[in-house]
Amino acid sequence: MSTYKEKLSILSELILFAKADNVVTVSEYKFLLSIAKLIGVDKKTFDSLFTRDVEKVLPKNQADSILQFHRLVLLMNVDCNRHPAEVKKLYNIGLSMGLPPSAVEQVLSIMHQYPDNVVPPEVLINIFKAHYN
Repeated sequence: MSTYKEKLSILSELILFAKADNVVTVSEYKFLLSIAKLIGVDKKTFDSLFTRDVEKVLPKNQADSILQFHRLVLLMNVDCNRHPAEVKKLYNIGLSMGLPPSAVEQVLSIMHQYPDNVVPPEVLINIFKAHYN
């Protein structure tokens, strides 16, 4: 499992992404809080991440990068209001994590084929497996 510093970095990146359109909706906040609880970060610490910077820690391996990318895709679609700027930012984040550009593009182009734009985890994993082979 991730260190506490890595957990704060994961949440901080998600919060920054949620703020990309200058509004964090209630549904986005609830989604982010659920991730915080899932990875063992208390609400007070989580809330503090909205107003402070933390050290950015890149995912250690491909699996962690794919998991974080999937969280970001889910977050982008949780408010059912996807902005072109969010899609571009998500694409760039995927590249910065070392994910294959073609796989990132494929995920972003097929997500509209699924209910609520939620790409099932197994589909996402298979896309990345195909691009790594």
